[in-house]
Amino acid sequence: MNVTEAAYARRAIKHFDPAFRIPEGDLRKLIETTMQSPTSFNLQHWRFVIISDMELRRQIRALAFDQPHMTEASALVLFTGDTMAWKKDPARYWRNTDKPVRDLMTGMIGPFHDGRTELQHDEAMRSIGIAMQTLMLAATEMGYQSCPTIGYDHAAVAKLVRLPAGFVIGPFVAIGKGTKAAWPKPGQLSYDEVVVRDRFPG
Repeated sequence: MNVTEAAYARRAIKHFDPAFRIPEGDLRKLIETTMQSPTSFNLQHWRFVIISDMELRRQIRALAFDQPHMTEASALVLFTGDTMAWKKDPARYWRNTDKPVRDLMTGMIGPFHDGRTELQHDEAMRSIGIAMQTLMLAATEMGYQSCPTIGYDHAAVAKLVRLPAGFVIGPFVAIGKGTKAAWPKPGQLSYDEVVVRDRFPG
């Protein structure tokens, strides 16, 4: 399966086989593939919280409108992002580059982010979004199904996972073996409706 095929095949699956367990090697491969996702200035804001404790997953399900995939899926990954990644030894993000490139890029990181709290937040969330799609496409390619979920009490879950200060909390992605097919695609907008050439109409 190529990337295009995975993009068309990926669907949000709500019901999973609770007896199925993703091999640890496959789960690691999924996360390592997700880590190839691009981020602004290569800051790699994302931190992936793999929720393995079933009691914790039951508590999360109770905070997520009792959605069954929160406990039935083999793996449940919470996407979080560090808005302060730009401050944390930025040279390490460019350590494998030549010194002129490293000096240029690390010299830009601070001035670009300093004092721009909205940008810091948005960049972390953008990184999360790109990484989520990478994970779901990789899972599809490996024969697994997935479901992204924003329907939960974000503040309460942040407390449960002890979200550090300066971090943002994003969606969950459940991964496993689906037991029910997705609904038919509910309504794709046309190409002409979503594509703008150069400028929006005046």
